[in-house]
Amino acid sequence: MSPKILIVEDEPSIAENIVYALETDGFAVTAVSTGREALEKAAAQEFQLIILDVGLPDMSGFEVCKTLRLTKTLPILFLTARSSEVDRVVGLEIGGDDYVVKPFSPRELAARVRAILRRVSTMPLPPGKAGAVLPLVIDDIRCQAVYFGTALVLSRYEFRMLKAFASHPGRVFTREQLMEASSEEPDASMERTIDTHVKTLRARMRAVKGGIDPIVTHRGIGYSLLEEWPVEP
Repeated sequence: MSPKILIVEDEPSIAENIVYALETDGFAVTAVSTGREALEKAAAQEFQLIILDVGLPDMSGFEVCKTLRLTKTLPILFLTARSSEVDRVVGLEIGGDDYVVKPFSPRELAARVRAILRRVSTMPLPPGKAGAVLPLVIDDIRCQAVYFGTALVLSRYEFRMLKAFASHPGRVFTREQLMEASSEEPDASMERTIDTHVKTLRARMRAVKGGIDPIVTHRGIGYSLLEEWPVEP
């Protein structure tokens, strides 16, 4: 039986993208657009995880989370347009398990769902689809990157660079763009510094999962994160 996911999102286009990504990845998905509907569905059915938008039309996602936590222990992943540290801390302190800021990649969201369920659930996950799940989870709160379930030991520059890659798998970043993403003073950085960081990232990621080259070199242009990943065993 596939894990059941409840999506609470009032923007139809965003909800549709999430539903498509999760159903493609093998999950059973139910979507609602208000906090009241979410509470009714959660009371009537058993879900393994809830994806909860903070800015709902009838009540905030934080209020929904507080109400759910009176009777439910299932994991909750917040979606929001807010990016301030205070909002993130509040979301986690009231019982959220993860926090994704819009705009986001549906593929990254699916990977975060899998990562959360691996931690908390005994239900087998669906096998997924090659290229459908990013095996890299970026935790902004802890400034940590988890690759195939293993936390990578990274410098702040490497973390920022990997975060940029993970935000757009398959997108080719020039060295200049990577300097801007990873350094407080990009003008002071040199292109060969980016090459060194990429080399280090590759080594750390290969140490976790050999046989996969996670960062693709585009000669004369720059680098990208691998877009098509093998199916997890």
